[in-house]
Amino acid sequence: MDRLHTSVRRYAWGSTTALPGLTGEAPDGTPQAELWMGAHPVAPSRVERAGCLRPLDEVIAADPAGELGDALVRRFGPRLPFLVKLLAADAPLSLQVHPDAAQAADGYAREDAEGVPLDAPHRNYRDAQHKPEMVVALGPFEGLCGFRPPRQCADLLDALGVAELAGFSAGLRAGPGERALREAFSALLAPPPGLVADVAGALAAVAGRPGPWREACAAYDRVARARPGDPGVLAALMLRYVRLAPGEALFLGAGVPHAYLRGLGLEVMAASDNVLRCGLTEKHVDVPELLRVIRFAAGEPEEPRPVPGEGGEEVYPVPVDDFRLSRLVLDGRGGARGLCGDAPQILVCTEGRVDLEGAADRVVLTPGRSVYAPAGEEVRASGRGTLFRVTVPAPAPSAAPTPVSASASAPRAHPHSGTN
Repeated sequence: MDRLHTSVRRYAWGSTTALPGLTGEAPDGTPQAELWMGAHPVAPSRVERAGCLRPLDEVIAADPAGELGDALVRRFGPRLPFLVKLLAADAPLSLQVHPDAAQAADGYAREDAEGVPLDAPHRNYRDAQHKPEMVVALGPFEGLCGFRPPRQCADLLDALGVAELAGFSAGLRAGPGERALREAFSALLAPPPGLVADVAGALAAVAGRPGPWREACAAYDRVARARPGDPGVLAALMLRYVRLAPGEALFLGAGVPHAYLRGLGLEVMAASDNVLRCGLTEKHVDVPELLRVIRFAAGEPEEPRPVPGEGGEEVYPVPVDDFRLSRLVLDGRGGARGLCGDAPQILVCTEGRVDLEGAADRVVLTPGRSVYAPAGEEVRASGRGTLFRVTVPAPAPSAAPTPVSASASAPRAHPHSGTN
């Protein structure tokens, strides 16, 4: 078991106070957006081995079977298949989607063949992996996720009272669902001059008076104020506004458009850096490629509810094999809880004080601190606090190992990228 030494990712949308408030450190006045815990080559955590700090990805590469276990290496290759983050947003993140596994592999191979450097700002596919993700709110958390039904989108556009939106609204009411969403979303990303500003003014007006769209328009109004003139403001109107209370979760599968707006959360995802953006960002935007992979299907956002697991764990069920997230709330009674070590795991404290005992050592975790335990090491947890555990689910008994290509098994480093 190794204490993780992590680094803060400083993006403009980050909060200056949320992460320091969690960890108890003094704010330094700059935005602190993400704290990465894992072995992704962009910002690998470091662990102490032989008296010195070493990047976790290098430690795993030196002994994949010893760190990950033979079974996991056969399933995912010689890499840690998940990445954990503490995310603190004080402004909207980019409007984005993630590719599925086939799209990621194809896109990665295509850009490699075209000679696009991995650290090029305009590169879309920085590895060959898909990027399903889930965020669990650690406080009030807001975001946009998934499409509303076309008629609801039209109702919102009509409520804004902007004459230039009438054509978009009519198309949403007339066409078949997926086609109507595609045509309106694509058109809103290429708006006529002045429309973004007109809509921004209308959002502020609707947000300021009672009505069914008041709460959602208040959120869109904050987006418009943060990104004045950005066409992504218009496209964002088609996405559902989501609010999470502490402990509630949001799962984002491939092709689901989304943008986090503000709040502190714990995020877990497949260890990938593939993001396709269409607005609300200064980073690379590739609307045609995003339109190729986005799924124009209306539906309720996936909000997994934790279910009881072994030893008092609460497990957040997700439809992917790259990660398993659970929460353990310790009340200081009942003795230590054993956390099975069949696969590697990352343990993160978000509240109180948690005492961890491994095969040869003990570690005390306070909020924002974490450890990595390799496969084969059972950890026992006690104390009074909240501990999140990330590992991989056991494979289904009938599942055959998935072949892993050499290009997909160990992504090359791309130090100048960032996931949001």
